[in-house]
Amino acid sequence: MGQPPPGAASFIEPDDLRTKFALAMSAMYQKVVPLYGNLLDIVRRVNQDVLRKKEEDLTLDTITIRASAERLTLERHGAIRLGTPHELRTVKRIFAILGMHPVGYYDLSVAGLPMHATCFRPTSVQSLHRNPFLVFTTMLRPEILAAEDARQLSWELLQKRNKSTAKLSRVLDTAESQNEALQTFSRQAVVAATFDHAHVNHLTPRTLGISVVQAAMREADMAVKARIEGPAIRQCPILLRQTSFLALEEYVHFRQSDSTDLGLASTEPELIKAGYKARFGEVEERGAAAIALAANAEPEQANIIAEDVFKQYSDTWTELRSKELIHSEYFCIGKAPPGEAGQQLDALALERLIAQSVIEARPITYEDFLPFSTAGIFQSNIQSRNKDGRPLQMKHPEPDLLGFVEALEEEPVNIQSWEYHRISSTGDRLPH
Repeated sequence: MGQPPPGAASFIEPDDLRTKFALAMSAMYQKVVPLYGNLLDIVRRVNQDVLRKKEEDLTLDTITIRASAERLTLERHGAIRLGTPHELRTVKRIFAILGMHPVGYYDLSVAGLPMHATCFRPTSVQSLHRNPFLVFTTMLRPEILAAEDARQLSWELLQKRNKSTAKLSRVLDTAESQNEALQTFSRQAVVAATFDHAHVNHLTPRTLGISVVQAAMREADMAVKARIEGPAIRQCPILLRQTSFLALEEYVHFRQSDSTDLGLASTEPELIKAGYKARFGEVEERGAAAIALAANAEPEQANIIAEDVFKQYSDTWTELRSKELIHSEYFCIGKAPPGEAGQQLDALALERLIAQSVIEARPITYEDFLPFSTAGIFQSNIQSRNKDGRPLQMKHPEPDLLGFVEALEEEPVNIQSWEYHRISSTGDRLPH
């Protein structure tokens, strides 16, 4: 691949560029949704309190709070909404330069939302350690809308818009041709170029105490979700817990429905003011990666099924490891007893050495999403009902992985086949 000429912009590592990108998105979103800045303040205070208590009380289970204080200052994930395969492929190019690749397929039609999604995130352990920022990316599925007029209108509107600019295309071409992320890419307001029109749905910081954050949000008079999505509160956190303040009312001027050619006639169409709710502020608490879970429960059954499944998970790290319910990594922190150095360890010997502080076991952080929890967040914050209160009608709401792969021109990495197993066996490090 070509290299820049002398005097040209220097190269920048994708991990560093991803950090710049996340910070720029945060600054932009706080301007659009000022309440999000208030949420960040609450999360900061809660995290500082948890870390301070850890320092003051050494008897606390520090395994549950190994999250890096530096990493806690960065947003953990964001979400954007796209309408067309072209838009999806464009953001795929952008995220690739940022070291982020599609992982997992999520069907939201079972939650009454005509869209499906993937998560763009780092896929190497080292990159996750440097900055684990990810973006949950949904694409509209007009073809499953039950109403013919709604399907037709959606197609016509989507065909008339082009979210990528010539400037953005030139920058992407340059970066891809040199197989590196250029410093100039970060200087050219890539966030604005990318998301000037594509809908930034929410950003999400990570907390060490989501129940405390939920209570603090209510005390601050924020409209908050009724329940925290994910497993119930535990001594040994697993998977992912999420909550949010509810989407704020925003106003847009629409053309009258009887305007000809969607308002493109020579006469200026009459506009009407209407509101919608879409942007919100989310917060998450991540736990250990579980080896088995009920990921594909129907929405109306998800809470019941999840509650029953989560009850099967012990609430001590020793039992979770011995029953092989979570992924863990192991580090030698002491000297092996005489005669045991270099010996193959079975499960009992491993636990004995952990108890003797020869080996330290650390749960591997869950890096992805729970489909039913994601659906719960979206249902709470995105209008998916008609004005008379009825759910949005869809025909054949079912997954369409093949259609998504065709739109993306790439198959997302399967969550279950990602590196959790390899990390457990090799001792590679994940961020905590």
